[in-house]
Amino acid sequence: MNKKRRMFIRTIVASLVRRRSRMIIALLAIVVGATILSGLGLIYFDVPRQMSTQFRSYGANIIFTPTEEDGIAEEVLKQGLSYFPASETEGYTPYRYENSQIHNMPVTFAGTDFRLVLKTSPYWHINGELPAHDGEALIGAKVAESLGIKTGDTVSAVNSFEVTKDMDVSALPSYEIYTDPETGETYCDHMLDLTVTGILETGGSEEEYAYVSLKDLSYLLLSERGYDIVEVSVASSQAKLTQYVERIEGSVEGLSAKLVKRVTASESTVLTKLQSLVFIVTAVVLVLTMICVATTMAAVITERRKEIGLRKALGAFNSSIVLQFMSEGLLLGGVGGIIGSILGYVFAQYVSMQVFSSAIMFRPLLIPITILASVLVTGVACLIPIRNAVEVDPAIVLKGE
Repeated sequence: MNKKRRMFIRTIVASLVRRRSRMIIALLAIVVGATILSGLGLIYFDVPRQMSTQFRSYGANIIFTPTEEDGIAEEVLKQGLSYFPASETEGYTPYRYENSQIHNMPVTFAGTDFRLVLKTSPYWHINGELPAHDGEALIGAKVAESLGIKTGDTVSAVNSFEVTKDMDVSALPSYEIYTDPETGETYCDHMLDLTVTGILETGGSEEEYAYVSLKDLSYLLLSERGYDIVEVSVASSQAKLTQYVERIEGSVEGLSAKLVKRVTASESTVLTKLQSLVFIVTAVVLVLTMICVATTMAAVITERRKEIGLRKALGAFNSSIVLQFMSEGLLLGGVGGIIGSILGYVFAQYVSMQVFSSAIMFRPLLIPITILASVLVTGVACLIPIRNAVEVDPAIVLKGE
């Protein structure tokens, strides 16, 4: 570094130090602006992930339904799920629905895998416990109320079917045979004892079913087939979800995929409004920062009018005056941007924990962006005060007017 450059840097630093009270005010304004920019920038880019995670608590956002009468086969389901990235797939839950009886009352049974059900339905409120073994059932609140069932009861699920001549029902462990006196047809009641481990309350249609394991439902109905519906929860944007669904629709035979619009549409609307709010707040803060820096620099230049007049009287060019004041402003902008980048991450982390109860992802690219934005805002804020500086008339200033 040559002597001229060293002298120039020392002049700038000395000028800032001599007027540190005003410069600290300008620096604080830049730091606040950079902190808001960095913090809200982190929140802006991380909001889609955070919102997607929050909306998963409202249930699945994609539904698989069969295009064939036999339901969705296991291998078809795996093929459909393969279109979703593993990092975005929160979980899936298959369901098979069948009509049967409990206490001689018709009940719709839903066979499912209880190990997976809370992955797509975390909002379920269970009075009791989720079934953990075969022979256990979760009863919807409306079914429990109509049949007088409570947690801990043992109920008998009954599947009635006509017995034909070539049918051997003696192998069934629990059954009753009876003949209809009017038609003379023989019927068999195949029974399955179930222990009620919990009552399901959701305030929705889920309360109208009795939930059992897929194995128990197949045993009760004496038949096996594919799933009637599969709920899938995927943490991704609506645009990506739409792409996934379109690919599955055109590639997987026997499977139809649809978005749950009440979830995805709400998520998209809230996300758009939240990102717009973050953008507006950031823009307003940067404008206020610019005004504060411009006001401070104008006051500094007013104080230094005699210095500027003396330099111009001694032959200093306007370009050298512009360079000095602009360098002072840009130095403040750079230092404020660095400090604001650090404080911005702390600010974003605090906001994320308070609003979403989860940590925010650090994005290194926002550091240079914040510093560059701080320098640009400071540079623009210095333009008007510097313009006034170069218009100083040395003769008038040195006369004391």
